[in-house]
Amino acid sequence: MLMDGRIVAVKKLKIVGDGKLEQFINEVVILSQINHRNVVKLLGCCLETEVPLFVYEYIPNGTLFEHIHDQNEEFPITWEMRLQIATEVAGALSYLHSAASIPIYHRDIKSTNILLDDKYRAKVADFGTSKSVAIDQTHLTTQVQGTFGYLDPEYFQSSQFTEKSDVYSFEIVLIELLTGKKPILSIGSGEGKSLASYFILSMKEDRLSDLLDARVVKEGRKEEINAIAFLAKRCINLNGKKRPTMMEVAMELERIRKCQGDFSAQENSNEVEYDTIELTTPWDVASTSTGSCFNTNASPPSDVQPLLFQKSF
Repeated sequence: MLMDGRIVAVKKLKIVGDGKLEQFINEVVILSQINHRNVVKLLGCCLETEVPLFVYEYIPNGTLFEHIHDQNEEFPITWEMRLQIATEVAGALSYLHSAASIPIYHRDIKSTNILLDDKYRAKVADFGTSKSVAIDQTHLTTQVQGTFGYLDPEYFQSSQFTEKSDVYSFEIVLIELLTGKKPILSIGSGEGKSLASYFILSMKEDRLSDLLDARVVKEGRKEEINAIAFLAKRCINLNGKKRPTMMEVAMELERIRKCQGDFSAQENSNEVEYDTIELTTPWDVASTSTGSCFNTNASPPSDVQPLLFQKSF
């Protein structure tokens, strides 16, 4: 607690070494350039002690990882909260890539680096391995760093980190929110399988509903879930150039959230029976001027699979 009564969080290095100290200094430099409501605020630092210290705003509700994988039945993470958190994180990453004074690649997006405040708003944290890039740069050639399960396979093979590598990592978080499963699954005799590959296989075999978190199935609309699932599929494309940008991802999530509100309003007025809708593809998201969020008559793009959910929830 500070003299003025504010509660803050103090972070110190567990291991002091050249590499760790470099990350510490890098985080100070990066966070001093950022001012976004969904990025954790650095209030100060101290380099004069034996162990360097950070002082952050205090984020009371822990990490997104904890809420997904150790769910509290007294206060569960609802579908609406999941969609809000995903939209907020996407907005923060879009800001880092496109709106910061110098574009910033986070390079370690994962659910343990997303904190939740007292109102369960997302705060992106841990910028120790982040990098600022020149506006005309398209990639960073670096020693491969990141977390297994979230790591972009293209970056792993080429050592070239691009903005699309952050897109890949974010979509693993989005798939976590959809499925409630960890990035590395234990299957069979303890064998590990990536959640990304299992997710793609489930979509290909039209059995994604079996992989989804029970609360998502119960609370989410098939139209919304389909739209987000296909968005995730695009973002984990092995070819980074075919992935959307974080700005496009953020805009798509905002649009899905808006459609969610439109559905609720129309349901409350009993104007439409949405249970009778047969969805052909989630990518047919119409403009607001049409009066409909999901166009059920248009044809899907050639690279998009047909309806995900062949059976009722």
